[in-house]
Amino acid sequence: MPAPRKCPDELRERAVREVQTSGRPVAHVAKDLGIHKEALRGWVRQAEADKSDRPDLLTTAERTELTQLRKEIAELRRANEILKVAPVFFAKELDQPRTRLTR
Repeated sequence: MPAPRKCPDELRERAVREVQTSGRPVAHVAKDLGIHKEALRGWVRQAEADKSDRPDLLTTAERTELTQLRKEIAELRRANEILKVAPVFFAKELDQPRTRLTR
């Protein structure tokens, strides 16, 4: 589960829109809104990627899918490790001599 966002989505959208429409530098807009300039710069870059203005960056949907696929790969690798060890475990159980219980 991702970490909770510190800034509301409305503030993010407003800040990104302000940078894109006003033509003002990111640092000036960030200072006016009380946001760290590098955070705002990242938001602007992500918004550009989502609008296909930045083909060198992943869109939000692609990032989400990539994260989900990485989790799935890790889970499958864990399952494979368990399956590799299981035959050895069961072979040891079968190799032990059985004792007969008498009543």
